[in-house]
Amino acid sequence: MTRPESPVHPRRSPDMQPEEILAAATTIAVVGLSRDPAKAAHGVPAVLQAHGFRIIPVHPSATELLGEKVYRRLEDIPEPVDLVDVFRPSAEAPAVARSAVAIGAKAVWLQQGIVSPQAREIAERAGVEYVEDRCTAVVRATAAISKN
Repeated sequence: MTRPESPVHPRRSPDMQPEEILAAATTIAVVGLSRDPAKAAHGVPAVLQAHGFRIIPVHPSATELLGEKVYRRLEDIPEPVDLVDVFRPSAEAPAVARSAVAIGAKAVWLQQGIVSPQAREIAERAGVEYVEDRCTAVVRATAAISKN
């Protein structure tokens, strides 16, 4: 499966605020989207989807989540991704950041409670925006960001 050519986007300033990064995104790949509606890794992406963001689930075994086809890896997604939202342990964040850079994602976002200096270094070295230890749903709500 080949990825369609994506338009050339100038790299953003590494000084963008989380609100600006989220507002600039339309397509969000969620690594670790949970099947369990009681977990934040399900509820947060559901809220983003309800506010008009295109959610692409990345999960090792599910076939459909939030009504969307699930991909096993970021590299399997056949369309451009603006933001990679990570709901995986910190130890997995560097590998996810490498994959996000490899697919040309514009931003990597580690959810609240997830921090990785190595993932930050990977993203920033590649000119990719980076946020850690912040919840996309909280940022969306406080900044009143919606794509609807």
